[in-house]
Amino acid sequence: MQSCSYQEICGGCVFRNLTEEKYQQTKLQKVQNILKGLDNQEYKFCAPIFIQDGQRRRASLAFSFKKGNLKLGFNQEQSAELVDINHCCLLTEKLNQIIPSIRQVLSELCAVKTPQYKKNKIIGYKNVTRGDVWLTQADNGIDVVLEFDDEINLEYRMIISEFALNNASVIRVSHRKNDMSMAETLVEKIKPYIKIADYEVYIPAGTFLQASKEAENKMIALVEKYIGNTNGKIADLFCGVGTFSYPLSKNPNNKIYSLDSSKSLLEGFQTSVNKNMIPNIQIQAKNLFKYPLDEKELSGFDAIVFDPPRAGAEEQVKKIVQIKEGAPKKIVAISCNPHSFIKDANILINGGYKLKEITMVDQFVYSAHTELVAYFEK
Repeated sequence: MQSCSYQEICGGCVFRNLTEEKYQQTKLQKVQNILKGLDNQEYKFCAPIFIQDGQRRRASLAFSFKKGNLKLGFNQEQSAELVDINHCCLLTEKLNQIIPSIRQVLSELCAVKTPQYKKNKIIGYKNVTRGDVWLTQADNGIDVVLEFDDEINLEYRMIISEFALNNASVIRVSHRKNDMSMAETLVEKIKPYIKIADYEVYIPAGTFLQASKEAENKMIALVEKYIGNTNGKIADLFCGVGTFSYPLSKNPNNKIYSLDSSKSLLEGFQTSVNKNMIPNIQIQAKNLFKYPLDEKELSGFDAIVFDPPRAGAEEQVKKIVQIKEGAPKKIVAISCNPHSFIKDANILINGGYKLKEITMVDQFVYSAHTELVAYFEK
């Protein structure tokens, strides 16, 4: 456990004041207390997996610019005030190394005075005063998404191009106005990728990835342990970039059906599937919250893997237990929210599935968040 000069004020690591042993006991006890809400307590709770400091490969840092001074960092605990940081113990070494350059380029961008027009006349000037920067360490370099509410003019582009040119580790820089808008690529030296199951997987700008490479590999290993000897149809629901689809496709006897709601994310997924010439992954865009796969669509699958956002997969799970013929014999549920996991798991348990094992994967180090991987059998 590293000592952090921000730990008393930064809201990112609420448990960093504890010793490592006490922290792990606290986290484990908290999860086990939540799991008391399961309708079946006869499962095996496997040895928890604790990820260490310095493994976070993605981060979102907020920034503000006032009176010529830039603040860059994370919010104080239960506050909108920013903690100005130069280093974060959670992040990988490469992400920490780029923070000073990020600070410099943001200072330059915020100093730009953009003219405001009315009836073709300049009525004043404004500058960027706040926003976010999203950093992702891909396997071949760092992907940067700048997020602030302004159009990218020529002066902005020149500053960003110089930043990319002077930082060899930065391979792509994009901009978007908010986290709901599409990111525009401004500089791309090479397409960022991560390796999953020995495949080079292209990642779109600002995409969701598991927080750490180590945690991702541990979860893949658990999915392979439970599903690995299956030969048949496998549904990968809320598939993201294909974290679990790729390793499961290594078995040529499997046919993987991968579904998610993000069309832009799935375009990157399809590009990687095509590049790697993987014949047994079929990708489909579908909002599984609004339009879950029904009983007929799910009938005939041998196994299902689902990894939903924090809200869980309640509507989809209700459809799974309604399958009358050809129900999947194996289900692996990955969850980043133990509370919503309880809802999903109890639906499966009361619908005829037996909960066999749960593993806690602590990839959100020193935070209150926890990942779970659970295995169910029909």
